Amino acid sequence: MFGIGMPELLLILGLALIVLGPKKLPELAKALGKGLAEFRRATDDLKNEFRQMEREVEDSTPGATLKDDPLTETPAQPTTATSTSDTDKK
Repeated sequence: MFGIGMPELLLILGLALIVLGPKKLPELAKALGKGLAEFRRATDDLKNEFRQMEREVEDSTPGATLKDDPLTETPAQPTTATSTSDTDKK
């Protein structure tokens, strides 16, 4: 997930055990787990809200395709206009 291998993880856990002690470590892990669960729940809610908004936009424009989208229009082809030179003006 974060690119941390097993030896690095064991080192971090060992240092946390030394610094925090065996009594505080489970409390910290529990709080961290609850925080991560809440973060995941919030991001899932946000994703669902975006998906719902996307569906509403798609439903409100029936028959619309990418071709009808003004943001994806192809640029207009240049017209071939006849140029007037100095000899034509005389």
